[in-house]
Amino acid sequence: MNGKHFLKHLVLMALFVGLVLFAVFTWLKYYTNHGQQLELPDYIGQHISEASDDAEKRSFEIIVNDSIHIVGKKGGLIREQNPKGGSKVKENRKIYVTVTKHTADKITVADLPELYGRDFNRKRKELAYKNINAKVKSYRYDSGEPDHILEVWYKGMQIIGRSVNKKKVEINVGDTLDFVLSSDGGGQFDIPDLVCMTLSEAKWSLESSKLALGKVIENGSIDNPEDAYIISQSPSPSIVDKIATGEPINVTISPNKPANCQ
Repeated sequence: MNGKHFLKHLVLMALFVGLVLFAVFTWLKYYTNHGQQLELPDYIGQHISEASDDAEKRSFEIIVNDSIHIVGKKGGLIREQNPKGGSKVKENRKIYVTVTKHTADKITVADLPELYGRDFNRKRKELAYKNINAKVKSYRYDSGEPDHILEVWYKGMQIIGRSVNKKKVEINVGDTLDFVLSSDGGGQFDIPDLVCMTLSEAKWSLESSKLALGKVIENGSIDNPEDAYIISQSPSPSIVDKIATGEPINVTISPNKPANCQ
């Protein structure tokens, strides 16, 4: 083999070795980068369509696995993601997200806890578990315990009351129910006739009627006012028929029982 042929074979061998080395280094570079860790963006607060486009460009895939309705928030916003933003992941990683709903979930009146006649503060907590808000609309006198539920209103319509129970009415989860509650003030009572009662008997009668004892005027020498007899009162049932809750009744007491008392 002459020198020219030897040189030609040497060049060909060098080219072959160079191609092999280039192929090996290219494969090694691809193999090394293929399994590299990538930083995951934080998509919380973004709309699902925008986040999905960005994720696809980065070789990720977004999958919606849950949706919730939030009052005042438009639909399609990402609220949670797993893995979280900033996590190191491999390419083609699936990202699971929770988004806001476009429409609210609904429950019916029949799905609500028993409300009429029940304590408002206790029921407000039960409604909160169902993501239903409760607001006091007004108070109305009732002879029962105060702060108990007399009426429930939704969007200007009464849905629950003494003789009202619109079980099929639908309520948006996150909305507010308005309540009318009982009050022990503002009621009107017949004025009791206290004359001829002892002061202790009168106190018991007024307390049971949710009325108040006013001034006690003594007529004569009285050792024990509780056993003294009422000889007059103001206001008198013979003059005024009704009295407001809590309004006082003034009395005059005497050690002697009036002659006209039985």
